[in-house]
Amino acid sequence: MTRRRILITGASSGLGAGMARAFAARGRDLALCARRVDNLEQLRAELVTAHPGITVAVRRLDVNDHAAVPTVFAELRDELGGLDRVIVNAGLGKGVPVGTGRADANIATATTNFVAGLAQAEAALEIFRKQDSGHLVLISSMSAVRGLPGKKTAYAASKAGMTALGEGLATELRRSPIAVTTLQPGFIATEMVARAGDGALVVPLEKGVGAMVAAIERETVRACVPQWPWRALNLVFPLLPRAIIARMG
Repeated sequence: MTRRRILITGASSGLGAGMARAFAARGRDLALCARRVDNLEQLRAELVTAHPGITVAVRRLDVNDHAAVPTVFAELRDELGGLDRVIVNAGLGKGVPVGTGRADANIATATTNFVAGLAQAEAALEIFRKQDSGHLVLISSMSAVRGLPGKKTAYAASKAGMTALGEGLATELRRSPIAVTTLQPGFIATEMVARAGDGALVVPLEKGVGAMVAAIERETVRACVPQWPWRALNLVFPLLPRAIIARMG
């Protein structure tokens, strides 16, 4: 099945913008939202110039404004004449060791990555249930596989919540016309990964996005991307001694 009309949140940079470019090259119509509208407008101009046959709609959206999420999703649906796929991609990578006086950073990360992710899933599935079709994609992380220490604790916990949300929805909707995919990307070269200092195993943005889009198109229930080495590490991480995990903080 070709999902022609695709909504992507957090599309102003990084993985969101990368996926927008990849899907535009496949001739898909796009609904792009993020806080930075100027970036979205520049991206729209780039995409329609490179691919004149597609439609690109943009809206400003702060996903932490939970009441605004269903309104913006509905506006974008109406502008494109429907939505076939929603990619919940907006996220935050701030974090400090828990209990060190910066609870605001950890709470912001947990709220943006999980609570706002849930709000986006609610809005997308309300649309999909009414039309009895659609594909929900949740962007989690390989950090969800194992709790991580230090500045990554809140981030890993928030992404574990996203993976659990995707698993529950995929189980609930397994016999319905609505598909659910959870992606767990490894280290892909974005600003967020650079700030986290995860230099090892980082793959170029284009390669990482290509692996993500391929898994999305297959509508895999859960995928670690790129497959190598992350599919293998998905099995290894839960078995590693805590002394080794402690070095990842």
